[in-house]
Amino acid sequence: MTEPVDDRTAERLAAALRCVTVSTDDPDQVDDHAFAQLSAHLEQSFPLVHAELELERFGHSRLYRWPGAEPERVGAILLAHQDVVPVDDPQRWTHPPFAGVVDDEFIWGRGAIDDKSRVLAILEAVESALAAGIRPRHTIFLAFGHDEEVFGDTGAVHMAQRLRRLGVHADLLLDEGGMITEGVAAEVAQPVANIMVGEKGYVTVRLSVDERGGHSSMPGKQTAVGRIARAVSRVQDHPMPLRMTPVTADMLARLRQAMPASRRRLLGLAGIAGPLITRVMAMRPQTESMVRTTTAPTVIRGGVKANVLPQHAEAFVNFRILPGDSVRSVLAHCRKVVRDNGVRIEPTGVSSEPSVNTDPGPAFELIADIARAIVPGIVVTTGIVPGATDSRHYHDLADTRCNFAPIVLGERDLASIHGTDERLSRVNYARLIEFNRRLIAQFAQSSNTAPQTSGADA
Repeated sequence: MTEPVDDRTAERLAAALRCVTVSTDDPDQVDDHAFAQLSAHLEQSFPLVHAELELERFGHSRLYRWPGAEPERVGAILLAHQDVVPVDDPQRWTHPPFAGVVDDEFIWGRGAIDDKSRVLAILEAVESALAAGIRPRHTIFLAFGHDEEVFGDTGAVHMAQRLRRLGVHADLLLDEGGMITEGVAAEVAQPVANIMVGEKGYVTVRLSVDERGGHSSMPGKQTAVGRIARAVSRVQDHPMPLRMTPVTADMLARLRQAMPASRRRLLGLAGIAGPLITRVMAMRPQTESMVRTTTAPTVIRGGVKANVLPQHAEAFVNFRILPGDSVRSVLAHCRKVVRDNGVRIEPTGVSSEPSVNTDPGPAFELIADIARAIVPGIVVTTGIVPGATDSRHYHDLADTRCNFAPIVLGERDLASIHGTDERLSRVNYARLIEFNRRLIAQFAQSSNTAPQTSGADA
């Protein structure tokens, strides 16, 4: 059983949570002082890391190189990010979101799960390895972005370009995204570890209308607001088709062993019952995202006064794109279902295509074995990250990509990510540190062409 972290270790994470490193769409609003404060905290807290690893800075992003005994060979690129999303309503939090409160059970604050805990846990593991005289056989890179929450254009993009110029190609790329969940997978009693092997794409579509305007006492058949509302309704009421992807099929095959007999029989007929299975999965938001490109209208606006016909109205619809679909196919789908040439349909802001998913291999099995050792009794499966992470910028730099952290979360915990009362238990933080320690130990021991799996008692 994993013991909770001690007060000093918890306090190091809490101090990082007190640095208000919020990312916003406007780069001029970034608090440089907060990132400088976090940088100073990291360098003071982990002196061996900063004495012995090479560090390059890209803005506030940090790229560390830990040379191995065979420096030309790269074992792993470990990603995490320092920035956090804004807080909507601080008054709803049990503790102020940037107070970094530590109690007997939890470490509270924005970034406790997403993603400062992973930054600090990796550094805790490397610091303890250096103190113990452990050195990797193969070089390890640590890449901590500063703008992941706004797509990583000035952080991860530049660090990935630097690694390409160095000719880096790793056995493993590891980032956030997957975790161990309890009570989330339908009809599975055991905790489920989703080690993600790719991620969905992302695009926001802008729908807009221009009209003549005028007095509300003499409206035409449809105002700009009504026209936009109808377009949004059509997009939402006609989602993109359900589809079983190879990654989802693999995920279900791995989960099948832990399901009741009736569900195992259904999944055993997946080749002919695929449409039924996808319809069942589409009944819950948590699983619908695995079988379709999701549609989420998020903003609608138009008009200036109740008795004035609006001259302009617009709406924004966010899509998370399933592998096999694309930004182009999403736009084509919108034009098809809106059926109104007067509504302009165009992408806006940053977009990305779905990642190329990697097949589970030795590095995946290494991650799975360490997870089983830290949290016994779990079911390990695959999946794809429904959101966007920095790892998409590094997609060509490793043989195997995994998005995973061995923290055990329930539905309330999951809702706190980007939400209210984000917190991480001391036990989960201990699991995260131990996971990284064991991973580093494996790369210190490995001398073959791929990392060695560790066994259940690694």
